[in-house]
Amino acid sequence: MTLLLLPLSHSSFAPPKAHASSPFSPRAHSSSSPSTVSTQPGAIIVGAGLAGLAAATHLAASSIPFLLFEASDAVGGRVRTDSLDGFLLDRGFQIFLTAYPEARRLLDYPSLRLRPFYPGALVYHARRFHRVADPFRRPIHALASLPNPIGSLPDKLLVGLARLRAASLPDSVLLSAPESTISARLRAAGFSPAIVDRFFRPFLAGIFFDPDLATTSRLFDFVFKCLALGDNALPAAGISAIPAQLAARLPPGSLRLRSRVVAVDAGSGAARPPSVTLEEGDAITADLGVIVAVEKPEVEKLLPQAFPQEEKKPKPVRSTVCLYFSTDRAPVQEPILILNGSGEGIVNNMFFATNVTPSYAPVGKVLVSVSLIGAFLERSDEDLTAEVVQELTGWFGAEVRSWRHLRTYRIEFAQPDQTPPTDLVGKEPRVGEGVYVCGDHRTSATFDGALVSGRMAAEALIRDRGLSKM
Repeated sequence: MTLLLLPLSHSSFAPPKAHASSPFSPRAHSSSSPSTVSTQPGAIIVGAGLAGLAAATHLAASSIPFLLFEASDAVGGRVRTDSLDGFLLDRGFQIFLTAYPEARRLLDYPSLRLRPFYPGALVYHARRFHRVADPFRRPIHALASLPNPIGSLPDKLLVGLARLRAASLPDSVLLSAPESTISARLRAAGFSPAIVDRFFRPFLAGIFFDPDLATTSRLFDFVFKCLALGDNALPAAGISAIPAQLAARLPPGSLRLRSRVVAVDAGSGAARPPSVTLEEGDAITADLGVIVAVEKPEVEKLLPQAFPQEEKKPKPVRSTVCLYFSTDRAPVQEPILILNGSGEGIVNNMFFATNVTPSYAPVGKVLVSVSLIGAFLERSDEDLTAEVVQELTGWFGAEVRSWRHLRTYRIEFAQPDQTPPTDLVGKEPRVGEGVYVCGDHRTSATFDGALVSGRMAAEALIRDRGLSKM
C-alpha cells in the first residue's frame, strides 16, 4: 500500500517574506496598473489553483478568451513549492498519485519527471520500525511482514481484498456508493483495532488530515483504488511543477498575478453580464461569464447567494503543520513513508524527501519532511521544533539533534471537510446566470477532484453560451 496527499485548490497561507520566492512563476502580467486590464475579456476565472487552471486550460482549448486572476505571486494555490538555499520545500506534505484519472488525461507525466515512493510504509511502534508492503508489488516483503504487530494475519488479508475490490469498481460507483465514516467502514470490514490504530489512522490522517477517520468512506475507496493502480510520486522540480505545467499552456497575457478579486457581481442576465471588482477598485465585466475557483470560505464571501440552502453550522477545520530539516545523512535510505503507529507524540508521518528525488536538496544534503495533524495554535514554532526533535531522537538516536531546522509551514486550511453526507461526483457548477463555481470542495478533496471540477465549470460555461457542440 502506498500514500498520497491531496491538499488542493487555493490557500490562504502566506510564506515568510524573507524566503518566499518560488521556482515556478509562469509568464504573467502583474496587475498594478488598472489601465492595462481589458474591460471585455470574454470569461473571467477567479483563482489560479488547480481548479482554476483546469478551467482555464479547457477554455483555452476551445479558443474562448478569458482572464485568470490570482491574488498571490504564483499559481498553484495550496500546491506550491518554495526554494530556500537550494532546497525545494513543498508547502505541506504533498504526494501525487499517478493513477488519478483526470490528471492522466490532462497532464504530461514524462515532463514532470515523477519519482516514485516505495509501495508501502515503515510504521514506528513499540520502539521499532515495522514494514507494511503492498502484497501485489512487493510480495516477498509482504510475506516477511506477516508476523509483525501492525495487524493480524486476517487484517493483512483484508487489506489485499479491499485493494482488489476498489481496483475493480468504476470511479463513478465508488464516488456515489452508500457511505459511512472511514472509521465505521473499517470496523464493518472486520479490521482489528490494532491495524486501525497502528496503520490506518496515521496513514489516512496524513491524507485527509482527519485522525478521527470521520471522512466519507467514498473518498477512502477512491483513493484506495488510485493507490492500487499507480505510484505515489514527487515531481523532480517540486509539487509546483504540476500547476506550472498547466499555466505554461495558457495564452500569453491571460494570467494576472497579484490581482485579488474582492467582489463578484452576478449581474442580471443578458442585460447586465456578471463582473468582478479588483482590490484596486477596477470593475471588469465578463460577457461570457465568471468562474469562481477559490476555497469554499472565500466563495461564500464572494457569492453568499450561491449557498442559500446550506447549513451554516461550523465544519471541522482540516489543518496541518509541516516542518523541514536539513542533515548530511538519512538514517533510512529507502524512498519510503514513515508512520507513527505508537499512539504517542505529535509526529504523524515523515519521510526523507531526497531519498525519493535528490533534486529536493543541494548535492550532499538530505531534506527531512515531518508532518503533524492539527493547527497547534497554542505552541510557537520554536516549541514545536524542539518537541519534534526530541520525539524523533527516540526514533533515530542522538544524530537528530544535529538536524538543522529550515522552515515550518502552518496550513490552517489544508482541505475542505468531507464528512458524510457528501456529493463527490460533482455539484452543479452553475450557481447563477453566467456564474460558475469550482474547486475541490465541489467534488472530492484530491488533486483529481480539483481538476475535474475545473473542467466541469468550463464545460458548463461553454454549453450555456452555445460555444461548442458538447
